Amino acid sequence: MLDPDRTAITFRYELWRSAAAGILETAGSTFLLLIALRWFHAGAMAKAIVAASGSVGLLCSPVVVSFVNTRGWPVSMAASRILAVGAIGFLIAAAVPVQGLFVIASVISMASSAAIIPLLTQMYQENYPEAQRGRRFSRTVMVRIATAAVFAKFAGDLLTNHLEWFRGLLVIFASAFAVGSYCLHCCPTRPLVSDGGGHPLRALRFVKQDALFRRTLICWMLMGFANLMMLPLRVEYLGNPHYGLKLSAATIALLTGVIPNLARLCLSPVWGHLFDRMNFFALRVTLNVGFAIGILSFFTTNSFTGMVIGAIIYGISNAGGDVAWSLWVTKFAPSDRVADYMSVHTFLTGVRGVLAPMAAFYVVTVFPLVGVAVIASVLIIAATLILIPEIRESKGARKAPALVEEVSE
Repeated sequence: MLDPDRTAITFRYELWRSAAAGILETAGSTFLLLIALRWFHAGAMAKAIVAASGSVGLLCSPVVVSFVNTRGWPVSMAASRILAVGAIGFLIAAAVPVQGLFVIASVISMASSAAIIPLLTQMYQENYPEAQRGRRFSRTVMVRIATAAVFAKFAGDLLTNHLEWFRGLLVIFASAFAVGSYCLHCCPTRPLVSDGGGHPLRALRFVKQDALFRRTLICWMLMGFANLMMLPLRVEYLGNPHYGLKLSAATIALLTGVIPNLARLCLSPVWGHLFDRMNFFALRVTLNVGFAIGILSFFTTNSFTGMVIGAIIYGISNAGGDVAWSLWVTKFAPSDRVADYMSVHTFLTGVRGVLAPMAAFYVVTVFPLVGVAVIASVLIIAATLILIPEIRESKGARKAPALVEEVSE
């Protein structure tokens, strides 16, 4: 039985942390890449590295979980310390505004934000009741989304009129990291349960031991690679004069930050409710279809109306993706192995997150952007077809008994 006080404290500080996370979300999705493009005139490799910075943290997440496990730190305390590193990174980038240091600091800071995700999932597992987990998480996501939408508008207008003020923007990002660090410091959690293993990638053994987990990860790889490939190309498509749109920073922020986030804000509580009650695989298939439609509608038109429609569809799907991506392992993993399972998921997300932007900026030099969008949609449909048999076989959102028996897992 969960302690109601733990739930209330965690939820309260998560609401505050989510506001800071909303500001940082705009950094990873729009403004770091926009600064690299418009201020530093960065090349394709530098832009790809900046776009993949969060994915570097996901790649490191199994190592982070192993390190925290070995040290015996409470998971929220460990996550707080890691976010402090992100604050320092952006402060350095603001103090010394040169391209090389900006790229390195962007990677370190955004990687620190992503590396703590398995620790956060473990915190939700410990402190949120299972029947309320999706609903409570979606409420914090709503705060994050609202903050991201408002801040994207503010920062987009700022950079449109005064691009040289990007250093002040980096200071704001550093402050958001500091706020997040403090909030996690105040959340009650326990240390991870040790299994006696010392290898930092030991959690990858669950991919071999659990067939359902393995199949779901394969599907997520196809869908995620396609989605992450197209994500940085949104800014490239709207901001690079090569494509003839010649949009201002404010308009780019509107299409990549404000409109999708408003759609996410409206639909987030609905997806949170559905996550608690709906068959997970049916939910995932529904989201996949939405992502495919959103990609095609955004990149196959150069009309502002078409791009707005694409941004709305993407935002609606992303609202459900927030909940499903962050919490799905809690439906399958044993309670004391959630961080391990999530670290595998985030590690593989990091793999595709590093490779997908690089592939995107290369493929777009070979194929027209519309063709790349079609390729991405085909990958998403393939992932959807693989998941359909799981809908028939599963009885709903529940932990798989074989999984619990096999690993004590």
